[in-house]
Amino acid sequence: MPEFFQKKACLTPRFPAYLASVEKRPAFLAFTTITLLVISSGALRAQGLAPATLNLASHEQKAADDMVQIITSKSVQKTMDKPVHAITKHRAPVVAKKLAQPIKKEPAPAIAKDSAQTFVAEPVRPMDQQTVSKTTKRGGLFSFKTPEGKKESIPVVTQYYPKQIVYPFGRVDRHIDSRLMQAASIAEERAHAHSRSMCWHYVKEALLASGAIDSRPKSELARDAAQELVSNYGFKRLLVTDPFSAPVGSVLVYGTSRSVGHVEFRTKDGFVSDFRSKTPSRRPLLGVYAKL
Repeated sequence: MPEFFQKKACLTPRFPAYLASVEKRPAFLAFTTITLLVISSGALRAQGLAPATLNLASHEQKAADDMVQIITSKSVQKTMDKPVHAITKHRAPVVAKKLAQPIKKEPAPAIAKDSAQTFVAEPVRPMDQQTVSKTTKRGGLFSFKTPEGKKESIPVVTQYYPKQIVYPFGRVDRHIDSRLMQAASIAEERAHAHSRSMCWHYVKEALLASGAIDSRPKSELARDAAQELVSNYGFKRLLVTDPFSAPVGSVLVYGTSRSVGHVEFRTKDGFVSDFRSKTPSRRPLLGVYAKL
């Protein structure tokens, strides 16, 4: 604004009265035109400085840019003395550690441990061996009920031979009377599973039934059978000390002077009197007798 108008406006506070008092009209028109030009020029300048589009985030973006400028300016001033590669040394290891830890250390060992445990715990076996073991276990059980009504099962032993005992078979001697072998078979047919303390009685009955003797012996004790068979019925003592070596049909007499004694026949697979047995008597052997 020209100095002339500024001085006139500032000299007196009664500016409207001053304008009214002015009688010259060209001066008033000139003043109004100048004020309009000033206002229009200010509006045009503001319009030119305003942005073409309205952005709501412009204020925040401007504040962020200002902060970035301040930070960068301060960091540049502080790091001017230090070399640029110092920043790369600090930042590069951090990125490498964060990426390497979850990928290499965590999943890889877990998979390796699980796979190793599965192979160790469950080894590969042929299918044939498994099926054979299962069938033998199922077929080798015997199920039963206890007196209390409880069901139980035990394995059946089919191939177990600890210290198998094999008794020798009796030999057949053609020199002795064949009726003695017949008497041994008769006694075996009449014998029981367990002794009834009637050994000499059953031997007498078998000898009479086969015809080896023609009368019944009169002695009562088994230990006296040897003397009566030799003196009355023609029996002879054989040179045999082992009961298993006695010929089939021979009569074996056991006992002592203070015992009742025992009498039995030798059979092909054992010994017989009033009961059958695979083994001879445990009493002392008095002698083996036969009729030739």
